[in-house]
Amino acid sequence: MGKLPALAEKTSSITLPFERGKRPLVAFPEKRPLMVMTTRPPQLETPFHLFNERIFTPNDAFFVRWHLANIPNQVDVNTFRLVIRGNVKQPLSLSLEELKRDFEQVEIAAVCQCGGNSRGFFEPRVPGGQWGNGAMGNAKWIGVRLRDILNKAGLLDEGVQVRFDGLDRPVAEGTPDFQKSLNLADAIQENVLVAHTMNGDPLPWLNGFPLRLVVPGWYATYWVKMLNDIEVLNENDQHFWMEKAYRLPADSCRCSQPGEKTTQSVPIGKMPVRSFITNLENKGTISAEKPLTIKGIAFDQGYGIDRVLFSADGGQQWQTARLGQDYGDFSFRPWEAQFTPVRGRTYAFQSIAVNRIGESQRFSARWNTNGYLRNAVETVNVHAS
Repeated sequence: MGKLPALAEKTSSITLPFERGKRPLVAFPEKRPLMVMTTRPPQLETPFHLFNERIFTPNDAFFVRWHLANIPNQVDVNTFRLVIRGNVKQPLSLSLEELKRDFEQVEIAAVCQCGGNSRGFFEPRVPGGQWGNGAMGNAKWIGVRLRDILNKAGLLDEGVQVRFDGLDRPVAEGTPDFQKSLNLADAIQENVLVAHTMNGDPLPWLNGFPLRLVVPGWYATYWVKMLNDIEVLNENDQHFWMEKAYRLPADSCRCSQPGEKTTQSVPIGKMPVRSFITNLENKGTISAEKPLTIKGIAFDQGYGIDRVLFSADGGQQWQTARLGQDYGDFSFRPWEAQFTPVRGRTYAFQSIAVNRIGESQRFSARWNTNGYLRNAVETVNVHAS
């Protein structure tokens, strides 16, 4: 692998619909031109129109989010080892070949979404990376169940959490290494994978080659990249990235008021239900007097999408959209609705998804100081001519 470019192969730019939203489009290694927020560490956003082209986001278009800039330029797969240690009966050091040969290989379709996805739309504005709606992607992941690996190591009764670490390292002394932990009960769920394959190919370098954790339904902060160390802990992780970062207000809404200090918080966890219109742009023009197909996607934390409703008048009236193929409870679910616009009118298109336990999107956006959990009903304004 080559070194990360500073700003190589710049082709053009996209301006997202909020303050300071202009983003250059840059082609990084193994990637088509994506929107660049930062280069060190690399934070690359998928242009939103690409979600209308395929249900599974191409590897070269998949968003990138690293926390630390010291990322290995190459990994020798012959000497690479995944270490399992801590409160286990038998510590393990597994090669890639052993992971693929000695364990059942499992495939799952799942959405990977950054905790800060859509942060740029928060009003008032909050600190952090000002993502649009493209810090997410859907892929077919192949790997080994984490619980199979832990079972081979042998779990001791004292185990409480499982901590994950990757090959990335801080640049500055004193910066905490990026590590994340899951409660043991969550870590041993059958859908949690140590994945080596993404959409049929080895993981791209920027998406975690050679291994990454896949935690379907959970925000991507737990999907540790370049995973090489798994430690079973006998107490809750007190590390910075669990105790200080990626926290939410402890109330049921996970909301706070601007200027209000949060006194009690909890770690970010699973994703709320969301839906998007993908084939129309806000403030765009549509053809009048003929049927129009509105297309979109919906997803949640893994209960699965039960229905999607569509409105052409800003939520005053709703019709049931037609759901497309079901690729699994953790995947994007395509949907579409039919509508015939009248010439000269302006429409406010909206969609709202409901999952199988009755959870739906919010009509008003929640606010918290870290800019997490946005799942408000989005509006696409169009004019018929």
